[in-house]
Amino acid sequence: MLLLKELIGTGVALVTPFKKDWEVDYPALENLLDFVIDGGVEYVVTLGTTGETPTLSKEEKLDIVRFTFDTVKQRVPVVVGIGGNNTRAVMKDLESYPLEKAAAVLSASPSYNKPSQEGIYLHYKALAKASPKPIIIYNVPGRTGSNITAATTLRLAKEVENIKGIKEASGNMVQCMHILKDRPADFLVVSGDDHLALPLVACGMDGVISVAANCFPKDFSEMIRYGLKGSFEKARPLHYKCLEGNDLLFAENNPAGVKAFLYELGIIENVCRLPVVPLSKDLHEKIIAYLSKNH
Repeated sequence: MLLLKELIGTGVALVTPFKKDWEVDYPALENLLDFVIDGGVEYVVTLGTTGETPTLSKEEKLDIVRFTFDTVKQRVPVVVGIGGNNTRAVMKDLESYPLEKAAAVLSASPSYNKPSQEGIYLHYKALAKASPKPIIIYNVPGRTGSNITAATTLRLAKEVENIKGIKEASGNMVQCMHILKDRPADFLVVSGDDHLALPLVACGMDGVISVAANCFPKDFSEMIRYGLKGSFEKARPLHYKCLEGNDLLFAENNPAGVKAFLYELGIIENVCRLPVVPLSKDLHEKIIAYLSKNH
């Protein structure tokens, strides 16, 4: 049995809603949390990259974490994103963030530095020692500039006690299968790629941490639950229903795409913080057309 069994299924990489003056919009964040929880997701992830964390101050991050816990009220587990490319600074954050109510910490591998595999291993080993909660590795080469190989992931899984899972967003199916083939029984493996979530569940993954579940929580979480039960005849129609929506979500930028969807659903303002900008008019109109057909 997986030690993080409460994180099997669909987690949502939450956006951070902003007002038109670029301040954090807490009423909209409450609306979003209620929307995704009522939509059936298994858990939420706050302060991920989709939350535009590079543009949030430390004080804003702490306020968002506290607000999320207070709003969720233990209806679902909460995972907190804490990462960076300065290992010592991330260790201090792990020791100072309000993590008492967190199920786990999601931590992306260091960006820009492009460390070797040994550097990545030692980075996570240091974080695991500092963290009061289980660490979930986040491999997202498209954003960080470096890949965590299957060998490094498995080394961490087998050698470092507090490393309890990985969000795999390499898009490399073969790499994912090597991790699934040799992972320890108590090591959680979830997809970080919405397009590949169902195929990866078919390969043995435990679910997904999803951007799309911000705006399609019901369809996405049902699809993953069907997949985890092996009911692919029921999961497949939902997979293809979401496919065009996923294309639109990531056509220009994440989270600009999902924020456009959420704006049209009446949940948040369509505001991003620079350097991220809202979608182009043409793409936004395609989203309106998609929603008119599918929701």
